[in-house]
Amino acid sequence: MKVILKDGSIREAAFEEKVGREAFFHTTAHILAQAVKRLYPNTKCAAGPAIQDGFYYDFAFDFAFSSERFAEIEKAMEQVIKENLPLRQFTLSREEAEKRVGEMGEPFKLELLHDIPPEEALSFYEQGEYVELCAGPHLAYTGEVKAFKLLSAAGSYWRGDEKKQKLTRIYGISFPDQKRMDAYFLRLEEAKKRDHRKLGQEAGLFAFLEEGQGFPFFLPKGVVLKNLLMDAWRKIHTREGYVEIATPMMLNRSLWETSGHWEHYRENMYTTVIDETDYAVKPMNCPGGMLVYKLKPRSYRDLPMRVGELGLVHRHEKSGVLHGLMRVRCFTQDDAHIFMMKEQMQEEILGVIRLIDEVYSWFGFSYHVELSTRPEHSIGSDEDWELATEGLKLALEEQGLSYEVNEGDGAFYGPKIDFHLEDSLGRSWQCGTIQLDFQLPQRFEAEYTGRDGEKYRPIMLHRVVFGSVERFIGILIEHYAGKLPLWLSPVQVKIVTVSEKTAAYARSVEKALQKEGIRCETDIRDEKVGYKIRSARLERVPYILVVGEKEAGAQSVSVWKRNKGDLGSMTVVEFAEMMRDCD
Repeated sequence: MKVILKDGSIREAAFEEKVGREAFFHTTAHILAQAVKRLYPNTKCAAGPAIQDGFYYDFAFDFAFSSERFAEIEKAMEQVIKENLPLRQFTLSREEAEKRVGEMGEPFKLELLHDIPPEEALSFYEQGEYVELCAGPHLAYTGEVKAFKLLSAAGSYWRGDEKKQKLTRIYGISFPDQKRMDAYFLRLEEAKKRDHRKLGQEAGLFAFLEEGQGFPFFLPKGVVLKNLLMDAWRKIHTREGYVEIATPMMLNRSLWETSGHWEHYRENMYTTVIDETDYAVKPMNCPGGMLVYKLKPRSYRDLPMRVGELGLVHRHEKSGVLHGLMRVRCFTQDDAHIFMMKEQMQEEILGVIRLIDEVYSWFGFSYHVELSTRPEHSIGSDEDWELATEGLKLALEEQGLSYEVNEGDGAFYGPKIDFHLEDSLGRSWQCGTIQLDFQLPQRFEAEYTGRDGEKYRPIMLHRVVFGSVERFIGILIEHYAGKLPLWLSPVQVKIVTVSEKTAAYARSVEKALQKEGIRCETDIRDEKVGYKIRSARLERVPYILVVGEKEAGAQSVSVWKRNKGDLGSMTVVEFAEMMRDCD
């Protein structure tokens, strides 16, 4: 299909390509807006971007909108598609653009226009009678959209500001053919079955309570799972020469002013006052790590200095975006910061890439990589940004990793590499990241003594592997449909009694397995054995051992394995040996 790029050029692009998918979803958002304007001419159009799975458009209706109107809107969209309207990009001078948008009667577009810097071109797209202030990209014709569906309507605020006008956001999805759309909805159905919130509750891992929205409660089994992940994290980082620290959860305003977070990130921070001084609960671990670096003089002999921290951070998220463990207000970030000299930069970046690749291989994840460049609002010199960006590019190329460039999506202090996992349903999750930072060492005046006795600034590398331990747990639960690998299962074995008569024997089996380091539980409830087996299967326990009078007499267990079924009878020693072979 032909795609009109942001610079106005046209190229062929497949739907599977990022630019092709973005153009496809973005064009469908315009088709939605055109259909809405045809049906309800008094409606004001706000904004309608492409998102990861489809698109949305924000509207200001002059009536109470509900999803009951989707059918008539979809019919109007079908007409726009049937007309196969060509999309034409054109630019206007600021004076012409303000006149054009003013004549369109679109106040939200006029506000967006006034926010565009004077040096930027004012780009418009036209399809039939519909004209939109927009940078693109877009399809060349509306007829390329062969299948689409409006999914939901929700309230939103103009520019995400609760003090501004409330709007109606309509979400949708579209595809080049019906087959792909059918497959998408099948995946959605499967995703519902794998919802980590449901499976996590069934397995007794965590809870979400009204008393702490966005703050997950980890239950005993959930803590076991979380600790297993963090123990594995600690083991590989110790092997790779990292030391672990723990920094305070709350630090005063002067620190966050020095780091730049008070200016650039304050709306996402929880603040308080202690002894008439402003404090903030940390949203990131980096500034605390910088203070640790500065505790004593450093020399080139100390570098690279690899410092890890499993730090609990808090970020203010709006209630509307909270979603189980995937979007929370507090989480454990598996941070690490590497302080290094310029000549060590390539080797350290490569070391982190290899570490991340190894960790993801534990779970069978494939991934793709994005390089995010300097955002509009940033700190630091052009020279430092160029050096940092080139450093990341060279490391990726040396490692032989293909990557996409994500223009303007870097952190405010430096460019970054993002690792996007692909789960068993083909969904993408951004988890690992590597960020080069020349700014924080300058702002904190961090130094090291070089071989020549002179003082130099270290380069700081920020990186995470899991990203958020909590979110990674949610991803794992959905990836495995709750059937976690044996080494990660909080309960590896459930021992089920046939009757009260075998309770004592079941307890002895439990103790014997626990001595072997096997995590197990015994179900001696006064329930039918079939009910207890179903309960254990609902918890996705890898092994179920059934013990009746026959097993007690023979000092054996009847073994059922998840995904394989009945393995027959064996002694406790034989079962423990089999478990060891599985590790």
